[in-house]
Amino acid sequence: MTHLIRLLRPRQWTKNLVVFAGVAFAQRATNSSDLLKALGALGVFCILSGVVYVVNDIADREADRRHPAKRHRPIASGDVSVRTAAILATVLAVIALSAAVALSVPFATVAGAYLALMLAYSRWLKHTVILDVFSISAGFVLRAVAGAAVIGVEISSWLIVCTILLSLFLGMSKRRHELLMLETGAANHRPILAEYSPELLDQMISVVTSSTVIAYALYTLSPETVAKFHTHALSLTIPFVLYGIFRYLYLVHKRDLGGSPERVLLEDKPLLVAVAAWAVCVAVAIYYVGPHRLL
Repeated sequence: MTHLIRLLRPRQWTKNLVVFAGVAFAQRATNSSDLLKALGALGVFCILSGVVYVVNDIADREADRRHPAKRHRPIASGDVSVRTAAILATVLAVIALSAAVALSVPFATVAGAYLALMLAYSRWLKHTVILDVFSISAGFVLRAVAGAAVIGVEISSWLIVCTILLSLFLGMSKRRHELLMLETGAANHRPILAEYSPELLDQMISVVTSSTVIAYALYTLSPETVAKFHTHALSLTIPFVLYGIFRYLYLVHKRDLGGSPERVLLEDKPLLVAVAAWAVCVAVAIYYVGPHRLL
């Protein structure tokens, strides 16, 4: 059972918190019914994420055995058989999609699209340069869209753009970490890494880093956002975004981290504090300052 739980990688489920963007920015987090739906959506995506990790580990088991860290994964190490893993993935996929339909058909459609995209990534897209990181980014966008779909609201196009850019930033940083950590053996573990170089990835990271900050700043200052939340206070959260991105870049370049974004977020205290402070300030801006017309 321990090996099966490890196979589902529960530590990486923090990525699915993106589904709360819809209920939070739609100002529906205080609605108990919508909050329960969002929690249900989180549960569905945690299960679907586990399914994707299992399928990915089955497909990559030979390459993982040549990786210094991934060779300890349950399938690569032989702790879990391919047959057991395949049965587990199938059962969990049926459970997750059934639960998604029970929540709402639009949400189930997005959840199904997410699963299809991630399976396509495991089979084909991760072997195509640039499209590999775009596929990961699209997965984050679908999570955000699903969070809005489950409560029946539209998600801001600005938030979709910010999600795309931020997830590209994390994905490219991860590719850079893999490339430098594995050095000459990078292409043997993941052939697509031969199409990248540290210099190319640094330039791409620079583009998405500046684009992320600009897009978020424009979102907080746009007339549409100000009119929706009745406040300019969201612009005060820009420094937290800047610090978070700069801190992450520091960890990537000076601490050789970035291979596991969820681990960095949970273990680096300054970054965790910055994210928590950003979340608190956003909540105060849209749930207290705006309704009371304080700014």
